[in-house]
Amino acid sequence: MGAAEITQPFILRLYVTDATPKSARAIVNTRRILEEHLHGRYSLEIRNIADNVLAASADQIVATPTLLRIAPLPPRRVIGDMSDVPRVLHGLGVPEPVR
Repeated sequence: MGAAEITQPFILRLYVTDATPKSARAIVNTRRILEEHLHGRYSLEIRNIADNVLAASADQIVATPTLLRIAPLPPRRVIGDMSDVPRVLHGLGVPEPVR
């Protein structure tokens, strides 16, 4: 990812299944990761797939939880409970900080 893309805000949508432990973990983990790595540079919309069937179909969601990066383009997806931070960052195209 180039330096110009890093400064763009990330527009993200997290699809979950209502009231499942995996979805609850995905919400908590996603918020923590975004605050830690993209603080002030993202917007996150959380959608229950049962209440948003048409949108999920349009976004080609086949499993939950799925985190969809809408912007910057191209769209990217991460599926799971978002507990593997390096995998989530890589999936979203966010460079990991050098330690």
